[in-house]
Amino acid sequence: MRFLLDDEQREFARSLDGMLTAADTPGAARAWAAGDTAPGRALWARLAEAGVFALAVPERHEGLGPMPLELAVACAELGRHAVPGPLVETVAAAAFLDRLDEVDRLDGLDEVDRLDGLDGFGHAGAAAEWLPRIAGGKALLSLCVPAASGPYALDPDAADAVLVVDGDTVRLAETTGPLQPSADPVRRLARPLGGTVLARGPAVAAAASHAAEVAALATAAQSLGLGRALLDRTVAYVGQRTQFGAAVGSFQAVKHRLADTLIALEFAQPLLHSAALALAEGADHASAEIAAAKVTAGEAAYAAARTALQLHGAVGYTDELDLALWIRKARPLRDAWGTPAACRARVLAR
Repeated sequence: MRFLLDDEQREFARSLDGMLTAADTPGAARAWAAGDTAPGRALWARLAEAGVFALAVPERHEGLGPMPLELAVACAELGRHAVPGPLVETVAAAAFLDRLDEVDRLDGLDEVDRLDGLDGFGHAGAAAEWLPRIAGGKALLSLCVPAASGPYALDPDAADAVLVVDGDTVRLAETTGPLQPSADPVRRLARPLGGTVLARGPAVAAAASHAAEVAALATAAQSLGLGRALLDRTVAYVGQRTQFGAAVGSFQAVKHRLADTLIALEFAQPLLHSAALALAEGADHASAEIAAAKVTAGEAAYAAARTALQLHGAVGYTDELDLALWIRKARPLRDAWGTPAACRARVLAR
């Protein structure tokens, strides 16, 4: 089977790369870390115009999808440019609401016990209320599934709503605890607190499981794009930095380190595309393929961060250098929505 992108998909990636290259994504990321979400939301609006978020939303709710492969292509570019915000969590929330909506349309209300009158949540209008807004880039949602994502919600202070799924129950968080220290300051974490139960039942747990797989796929794509950005920046730097009268990049040890990083990233890419195709087809092995892609891309990106840090030398440690925005994101993405150990366990259990 071939996992090469077609011309349209490659052009989509190039258009996103061009748009984000022209935008001040490092500035938006630094502002987001400081609590100013305006530049980031403006960037989200441009991404919505390009159809990025619509890829996670079905056509019946003003979207284009779900299109897992194209979504993976988009998330790779967002990772390459370190776009801030709960991108993965919003996409996962869209998948969660869409799956519950399918239960409504096909199976009725037997599998989901909902409560009415909760501002668009907890009834048959939840998907109709939020999915078009997600597709249009007008709503940021943070989905927290403690069993898959850990106890903290990402960017709850910036999100329009925080959904928490605990077992077979979903609730809308009323507030959150204080922001927690994070290896990546752009990833603002807090524990969701309180809230009202919106729905419960086996379909909630099934929808959450599906959403977690979508989140893992999107995170893997972000990691892949992040790793490629780190590699590109490092190759450019070692070509300029000189030692003993020669470019550092001409040294064999440096070449080998960069080659190993490239090979790891290249190996991860077909696994990512294969996982996206399996998810699109609803294949039984999709979960294992997503786990394989997640651990491979996450480890490759983390290795790229270590390589970038070593080959940049002391300057690589400075927060003032934009490289830090990528380096500090590598490990959190590696562990988000499935640690390497958890992903390996899922692959071995297949």
